[in-house]
Amino acid sequence: MQTDVHTHTTYSDGSPLEEMITAAEDAGLSALGLTDHCIVTDDEFGRRAKYDLVETYQQRREDIDAARDATDIRLYDAAEVSYVEGTESEIAAFLETADFAYTIGSVHFAGQYNYTSATQYAAADAQQCRAAAERYYDAVVALIESELFDVVGHLDLPERIPALRRHTTRGDYERVVRALTDSETIPEVNAGRVHRSLGRVHPDPGMLDLFTEYGIQFVFGSDSHTPAELGERVPVLRTLADTHDLSSVAGELRASQSQRLP
Repeated sequence: MQTDVHTHTTYSDGSPLEEMITAAEDAGLSALGLTDHCIVTDDEFGRRAKYDLVETYQQRREDIDAARDATDIRLYDAAEVSYVEGTESEIAAFLETADFAYTIGSVHFAGQYNYTSATQYAAADAQQCRAAAERYYDAVVALIESELFDVVGHLDLPERIPALRRHTTRGDYERVVRALTDSETIPEVNAGRVHRSLGRVHPDPGMLDLFTEYGIQFVFGSDSHTPAELGERVPVLRTLADTHDLSSVAGELRASQSQRLP
């Protein structure tokens, strides 16, 4: 594991670009994906966080191009795009214009459900929590089937919310795996919560046998927002890749994802 495909800079909710590059160098990486949040459609996540990479990606691209002169690490000009069902044509039109090296598609909201905050589920009963989890996987499968994105981000995101934890079933993972087998979309192993209450990566390591059974390959993303997070999470991803004999996509990104590689 020499490539971290998922990090954030001050162009969304992360740290200065130069600091993230230095952290990647210190971690012994050969490539780093800069994947700031990109909100194409006006969903709740976009309105709440006010991420505007849609407006600033060209300036960030210039900054990334300039940073390449000062590092031997390959830098990917990429994006984490919030997926909203029913707005596929709008997302596709923007992505064609933006021409990112690759995109990570992520579900943060689906219908009435918010998967970025625990507040909505404080008084929810088991049936309501299960309904929220099931709705999430409906959206993840739709994301994969849309073929809009190169990577699907942080599978089993509801597990980050205590009330929704353990309401994901093996059947949910099976649905995702079946969709992936018929798609060009690649899942990531995401380390965004390994040192928080969840204490593990996405997807659940207990389900990795299912992905292996179907021959699903992964890319690896730390989902880091600070240099310290990157330094802590990359070793976890390396260990997981070794202990679970996970195979990554050849070169860790497909040739079709290389139109803007340096």
